[in-house]
Amino acid sequence: MSAVPNESAGPCLSDGAAADPTAAETLLRQVVAEYHRPLHRFLTRLLLGQQDLAEDLVQETFLRAWRHAEKLAADPSKIAPWLYTVARHVAIDAMRARQARPPEVSLPDLNRVPATDDEMDRVVNVHAVRLALKTISPEHRAVLHEMYYRNASVAEAAVRLGIPEGTVKSRAFYAVRALHAALGSTEPP
Repeated sequence: MSAVPNESAGPCLSDGAAADPTAAETLLRQVVAEYHRPLHRFLTRLLLGQQDLAEDLVQETFLRAWRHAEKLAADPSKIAPWLYTVARHVAIDAMRARQARPPEVSLPDLNRVPATDDEMDRVVNVHAVRLALKTISPEHRAVLHEMYYRNASVAEAAVRLGIPEGTVKSRAFYAVRALHAALGSTEPP
């Protein structure tokens, strides 16, 4: 998003009247092109690496420059110091605003919160797993049975099933993925 309004919308200077591109507007377009990256780096350092916030504050700085276009065009030698001063003040204001409001709290995903020991939930879950197990291949089902129901290690499962250990690992991986897909799980396997 450009900090300077586009020409097709009829640029508005501080008096709010639509006008043809003026010297102040042309100067500000050059200022945005020249100072965007340096201001972004400056603000990123001030904000301890918060690049998204730094980008927002760069835009706010250019918006304020746009509002003072004629004043800045009157003395172009003071543009850089003015921009950095405004950027610094905008960053200070943003940090104060964040400190003034309570910290944001992320709510836990209620789908992951363990339920209380509800027997009905357990019955539904067991039934869902049994149905899902029927949808995967017999080879995958056998590996899951050995490893998860009989608590066999990879080596023990390989011996019991008569297949190499690498095949057991591979089948276990794909079996779990297939089971998650069959259950409609939102978590990656």
